[in-house]
Amino acid sequence: MGFATKLRELTRADHAAAQGTGYFDALLAGRLDRTGYAALAEQLYFVYETLEAAAEAMRADPLAGPFVFDELHRMPALATDLAHLFGPDWRARLSPGEATVEYRERLREVAFTWPAGFVAHHYTRYLGDLSGGQIMRRVLHRSYGLGEVGTSFYAFPGVDARSFKQRYRQLLDEAPWDALDQDRFLDEVSRAYRLNTALVEELGRRVLPQREAA
Repeated sequence: MGFATKLRELTRADHAAAQGTGYFDALLAGRLDRTGYAALAEQLYFVYETLEAAAEAMRADPLAGPFVFDELHRMPALATDLAHLFGPDWRARLSPGEATVEYRERLREVAFTWPAGFVAHHYTRYLGDLSGGQIMRRVLHRSYGLGEVGTSFYAFPGVDARSFKQRYRQLLDEAPWDALDQDRFLDEVSRAYRLNTALVEELGRRVLPQREAA
């Protein structure tokens, strides 16, 4: 079993927990309005702002650098979507929630100085965007009347998701980590999933009726 396959198997439950929240259930079922969706884009802006700053810091690192793919960067797309969702003064209207602040603090702790820590968070976010994010985009088009603008966060022009994910997993398999490094990496991926789950659960408490938020 290659390391990428081991990673996917050992974090399967964490991934399922991150997706199986009341907020995502309601969003995918079309039970929210645009404000409910905009709340997610708002919080993701702060996460990616920090993660992509870390990517610049890690670009020249021999271990982390190969995982810095400019074609994945989400900040320009998020800015476009948020301007559409919030209006021209969108930046002044954004505010991170408590779970988002905790998420950013962890990124600042590990993603700027620990190469494997950066890759753990990079993997968790971007491969999810390339997978389930495409389902999300179709739902947003169909259920919320959003077009290309408003959902560009989930679009990766020029990127073939299947071949890209294969390439990414090959990089994981080839990463020069010993058993201890791999264990620390796996722990950090699990932590990244938990931070994302906390962010989404907090959104649920904000935008859903109390009975649906959990």
